[in-house]
Order: sequence, then C-alpha cells, then structure tokens
Amino acid sequence: MANIKSNLKRSMTNEKTRMAHLSQRSELKTAIKNVLNAVDKKDKEAAVKAFDLANQKLDKAVVDHVKHKNYVARQKSRLAKAVNSIEA
Repeated sequence: MANIKSNLKRSMTNEKTRMAHLSQRSELKTAIKNVLNAVDKKDKEAAVKAFDLANQKLDKAVVDHVKHKNYVARQKSRLAKAVNSIEA
C-alpha cells in the first residue's frame, strides 16, 4: 500500500476507474450477446435494435479507452454480418 498522500489519492482514483470500466465491459458483453441471441432466433427487427445499441456501446468503449479501436471495428463488422445474414 502506498504511504505518500498523492499515491493514496491516485490509488483511489485508479480503483474508481477500474470499477467503472468493469461495469462498462459487462454492459458491452451483454449488448453483443443480445444481438447474437436475436440472430439465432432469426428475429430481424430485434436484431437490428440490439445491433444499434451494441454499436453505441462499442463506440463509447473506444472513446473511454475501455476497448481498442480494432477490437471494436472487428466486433461491429462481425455483428453486422450476422444481422445481415437473417432473411426478412
């Protein structure tokens, strides 16, 4: 444990950031799973709604430095391909 006051403060802010990122990563995984579940059920309308929400969360993850931009690009491409594979 840190002994210097500024290091103690830094430790607290790091922990707050870690918890916020943990929550955001969890929401992101859930959003991605919702898209894939809708695709499995062949529900085009639900898949498109879930895809839009997942895209928003993915973009926010890049801005907040939670996920790398290449990871986000790969996931968006993968999900779009899955949604487009559903025949209306």
